[in-house]
Amino acid sequence: MQGSLFEDDSPINAHNESLVRFRDLNDLYEQSKDCTKCRLAETRNNFVFGEGNPKAQIVVIGEAPGAEEDAQGRPFVGRSGKLLDKILEAIGFSREDVFICNIIKCRPPENRNPNLDEIQSCMPWLKTQLLLIKPKILLLLGRVAANTVLDNRQSMANLRGRILRWNGYDVIVTYHPAALLRNPNWKRHCWEDVKMLRSHYDSVC
Repeated sequence: MQGSLFEDDSPINAHNESLVRFRDLNDLYEQSKDCTKCRLAETRNNFVFGEGNPKAQIVVIGEAPGAEEDAQGRPFVGRSGKLLDKILEAIGFSREDVFICNIIKCRPPENRNPNLDEIQSCMPWLKTQLLLIKPKILLLLGRVAANTVLDNRQSMANLRGRILRWNGYDVIVTYHPAALLRNPNWKRHCWEDVKMLRSHYDSVC
């Protein structure tokens, strides 16, 4: 592991009374689904909160909703979502076993990368989700999600292939399914990462 970020073993500090304000994920959803904290509220069709096991030991975090996700209000339901389902199934998990979400809950226009102020507006929702779910492991999909959550600018080559620590969570970074669709040669690396995820899950959960 490199740097103090990955050595931080303390839990997320619950600023703004997160656990006091929200009883559970359903309560958080009801109080967040009409969020207007950033400009993305003006162009979204749906607030894509996330879905899965509210007591999951693994939370899968991507970058932002795409067109299909924005239309349906569900995370990872397009082509990349179907590939994510297959990846999870290959190591013995279903969508119902994990919790799947994104760092940004609304689709950026034309699927552009989220802007810094949009990330800053939305990250409290993600952090509160993690506080309520209490997972042991985070699977971060893609460089944007990894750099945002881990607060760094490291490359995928530096981040993947090992277990990191962030705010009390074990973290594994791998390629976003959309990137795998564009670059099938990366699937072998992703397979190595998710096999490590399965092995680590079996040892700690």
